[in-house]
Amino acid sequence: MATITPETVEELRIAAAAAAENAYAPYSGFRVGAALLFEDGGIATGCNVENVSYGLTICAERTALVRAIAENGSARRIVAVLVTNLNDAPIPPCGACLQALSEFVTANAAVCFNDSRQMVAKPFAELLPYAFGNWDTKSDLRR
Repeated sequence: MATITPETVEELRIAAAAAAENAYAPYSGFRVGAALLFEDGGIATGCNVENVSYGLTICAERTALVRAIAENGSARRIVAVLVTNLNDAPIPPCGACLQALSEFVTANAAVCFNDSRQMVAKPFAELLPYAFGNWDTKSDLRR
């Protein structure tokens, strides 16, 4: 797992919490923010955006990913993901978000999230050990 300092975790937590303030969650009231840290030190944030048609709702992690690609392209690699919410609830990333992120994380990326009111860090591969995708590890589809 990528080594990230407590100061970096706090910087990401502050960025994710600020993003959560902008969440659109009129149906669940569950406001989530995410911050992605890239190898170059850049940070992208996102919040959840709900829709009355629940299937069209997008999670904070995927919002941050889409924003990062729209603003900077797809070449950068994510070294850490942090997810938080304004409800003080445990919140690991969902499977759909992990799958979407899997194409852009480094092999040792860290995922930080609230777990019973404390921040924990887990290796990405531990949360999604068998990501769906191209099992030929020599190819990179983002080129």
